[in-house]
Amino acid sequence: MTRSPIFETFRYAAILIALAITLVPILWMASMAFKPIPEWQATGQNLTWIPKDPTLDNFRFIFGESSSNLIVALDRTAVQPIVASLLASVLGTLIAMTAGTAAAYGLSRYGSGQNLPLALLQLRLFPPMAVMIPVMIMWAFLGFMDTWWGLALIYGIVTLPFAFWLMKTFFDDMPREIEEAAMVEGCSRWRVFTRITLPMMRAPLASAALFVFILNWSDYLIALLLTTREWVTIPVYMASLSSSMTGQLYGAKAALGLIAAVPPVILGILIQRHLVRGLTFGALKQ
Repeated sequence: MTRSPIFETFRYAAILIALAITLVPILWMASMAFKPIPEWQATGQNLTWIPKDPTLDNFRFIFGESSSNLIVALDRTAVQPIVASLLASVLGTLIAMTAGTAAAYGLSRYGSGQNLPLALLQLRLFPPMAVMIPVMIMWAFLGFMDTWWGLALIYGIVTLPFAFWLMKTFFDDMPREIEEAAMVEGCSRWRVFTRITLPMMRAPLASAALFVFILNWSDYLIALLLTTREWVTIPVYMASLSSSMTGQLYGAKAALGLIAAVPPVILGILIQRHLVRGLTFGALKQ
């Protein structure tokens, strides 16, 4: 069926509008990151998209170097929050994907534990604050407060339902005949899972891992409640970038936001050949 030129025009116009709405905040953040303090404190007609006097002072400032434009002093640099976010997010993603994949495969292939999906989903049904209050008490008793491994553990628990539901959908769409043929040839269930099923699920695993990583990487509430100083993450540290003299340090926040966008983008680029296939896995079945 041939689409009319008017329909195609409206379709491309809608795509361009959606793209503009998506890119405008990112472009503004990138512009703000290179502006000196007089420019990102400007208002009204003085606001500009392109920095008049580009500078790297905002990046130097968050990493502890002296700046002629930013006269305030930081009590800590952005290095520790970046390391904390990387450690907690990566380990939390590994925990969620390992447990979620194993549970999803077992339920998809064996069908036992029919109440497990609902039980895992209940982790996301309660208000976050109602869940975090007992978690704070438990973590304080165990000595996990303000530690990257304690943060990673709760990240893995919180994002486990997402990993489970995503992987269960992928396993349900995968033909069982391939596994059954391998078992007829003498392969054990474990060998079938590790040598046949998991290699075939590379694309779904990559897309699910990226989704879980982004959830962990962008978390604010959990890190705010479970960290105090030593292992605060990027979102918590970013919220503290303010001064009684200059107010909110928008240039420093934009610089840190630009840095924080790098790991998800790099991860997305590395797995881009699996991403589209993973997101559409099982959509087209013979």
